[in-house]
Amino acid sequence: MLNKLKYHYLIVGSGLFGATFAHLAKQKGKRCLVIDKRPHLGGNVYCENIEGINVHKYGAHIFHTSNKEVWNFVNSIVPFNRYTNSPVANYHGELYNLPFNMNTFNKLWNVKTPEEAKAKIEEQKAEAVAMLNGREPQNLEEQALTLVGKDIFEKLIREYTEKQWGRKCTELPAFIIRRLPVRMVFDNNYFNDPYQGIPIGGYNKLVEGLLNGVETKTSVDFFNSEYRNWRKYAEKLVYTGAIDEYFDYKLGKLDWRTVSFKLRVEQTPNYQGNAVVNYTSHDVPYTRVIEHKHFESFGADVYTNPQTVVSEEYSSEYRDGMEPYYPVNDERNNALAKSYRTLAADEKDVIFGGRLAEYKYYDMAPVIEKVMNYSNI
Repeated sequence: MLNKLKYHYLIVGSGLFGATFAHLAKQKGKRCLVIDKRPHLGGNVYCENIEGINVHKYGAHIFHTSNKEVWNFVNSIVPFNRYTNSPVANYHGELYNLPFNMNTFNKLWNVKTPEEAKAKIEEQKAEAVAMLNGREPQNLEEQALTLVGKDIFEKLIREYTEKQWGRKCTELPAFIIRRLPVRMVFDNNYFNDPYQGIPIGGYNKLVEGLLNGVETKTSVDFFNSEYRNWRKYAEKLVYTGAIDEYFDYKLGKLDWRTVSFKLRVEQTPNYQGNAVVNYTSHDVPYTRVIEHKHFESFGADVYTNPQTVVSEEYSSEYRDGMEPYYPVNDERNNALAKSYRTLAADEKDVIFGGRLAEYKYYDMAPVIEKVMNYSNI
């Protein structure tokens, strides 16, 4: 059939799903065209160089995985550095290590041993369970209190979560927070995965490597271009945009949370001493501050550049024209997404993949792993 058509695949979106799919398809001798409505490639992992610093334009992206095959694959494209994610929480000026570990518990209660910390948490969990009087937690607040107790919840979860979701914790479903990591060790590494890092030179290097030799076009909106009638050009479509938009919202619109950023250059080599600082109280309107230099500069190297770039992140409800970021996993949206997935399953020669097309939150490594597991690219 390809003698009549130019491409095996038209790929809508150049994020990690689309770029990885194009890379693996090209390795199998398939011709691909990747289009993206943004003026650049890479989707949300795109980096912008500002003052010699790779700035994560659409929010911090930290690659981590337990899958050695995935780790070897991305490192075959570009070597990754040794960045370890160790965020800090700021609550009214008090600083706490995340995830919840012995450093956190020492700061909260001045406990010195795991036995003391465990006893304190169990005491507070028991209080929360007693308040339920035998019933199951009905909302996120009740669920979190039964998992970690009131002190951790009040200082490090409640207000931060309400800023993220724009709703009170008592109005959010319990299933959002079924488990919370509690570590009885002095270890600030946020992830349990054995492989973690940032591409040396930034994520653009990874995307450029994945798309090397693949035809690409930017500033092309699939829905307002000649490619909307994609069967004239390709045998199959790989679609990574919003699933409800693909179906012209025929079943209704899915809800999303979005994030906006206020970025600034600071005339100091080291603004906050860490890549990620969460602000967990309502008195600060943003959810976190990212200092991008720390993703790729370590130790004394931080001071080789006299400037630094920081960005404040603000979470809000999605409105038309904004970038959709996080699915709203409540009952209405989960049911609607399931209905759209049923429609998608019936679309002939169309592959729906990634966060937007599946209405599912993904870390980066599982996206790549999913593409690698396709048997019939």
